[in-house]
Amino acid sequence: MVSCFFKRRLLSRVIAISLISIGLSISALSSQAQPVQNAQAKLAHLEKSFDGKIGVYAINTGNNQIIAYRADQLFPVQSTSKLLDVAALFKQSDSAPGLLQKKIHYTQSDLMMWHPITGKYLATGMTLEALSGAAMSYSDNPAANLIIKEVGGPAAVTSYAHSIGNKSFNLEHSEGTFNSNPNNSDDSATPKDMAISLQKLTLGNALTEPQRAQLVTWMTDNTTSYKRMRSGVPIGWTIADKTGSGDYGIANDIGILWSPLCKPIVLAIYTVQGKQDAQIRDDIVASTTNIVLNEFAKTDPCFKALFN
Repeated sequence: MVSCFFKRRLLSRVIAISLISIGLSISALSSQAQPVQNAQAKLAHLEKSFDGKIGVYAINTGNNQIIAYRADQLFPVQSTSKLLDVAALFKQSDSAPGLLQKKIHYTQSDLMMWHPITGKYLATGMTLEALSGAAMSYSDNPAANLIIKEVGGPAAVTSYAHSIGNKSFNLEHSEGTFNSNPNNSDDSATPKDMAISLQKLTLGNALTEPQRAQLVTWMTDNTTSYKRMRSGVPIGWTIADKTGSGDYGIANDIGILWSPLCKPIVLAIYTVQGKQDAQIRDDIVASTTNIVLNEFAKTDPCFKALFN
């Protein structure tokens, strides 16, 4: 039988160990909280440099640290919605074998502004798979509209977004007629919801493995973000992203960022300004990207080596 003395000593050791563990946990949380606060302060300062606002939600998948700034506010999504257009099409193809190889024919009237790929195939048409690649890698607007039509319209894309947990996403129109006014909730979502959707679609199990691989390939081949997210990362990183632009100086970018050695960063950046004719500020997106990565480096040893 254990004596009362030894019971007391055992209890004291358990309490001591528990307190040490709690202390270490608090210390760890505190060490992670400081860079988050630093990032928020830097983003607030960056925001003051232009007549607009910045929305950010970033996830370091290596340690699950999160940096958020205006992450639960609605921002016009513009062409970042193409991610969900294509994902909704992929989902429908699960129950319709051969859907992606269906050829879609379209006319000159479908070629509204920005048709770098669809404009070349007006005579022959394009498969839904080819349209998806055009939408994701070149942000081809008619390609996205043909996909939206195929899946059932903006409401169907919205329904799909909600099915994977993106409850703030609200698509009311098609490319070329999207709302840009930050005071209107049409065609908008929160940076947090868009980042989490991106994570589910590229790193999670919302899509099949071949679908994920194809989506990431198209996004890695994106041609529209060299002055945005891709300008804010160190040389040698890989980025799979999708941009969006519009009136009110909208410059958006959502992406997965891989360093040569560390686990990926999920990053959603949304910016919008106060005047309809405001100049698009790609540099704000690039600077925001750099701020986020530098702050993550303060708590992740893997990134510290890359940023020192």
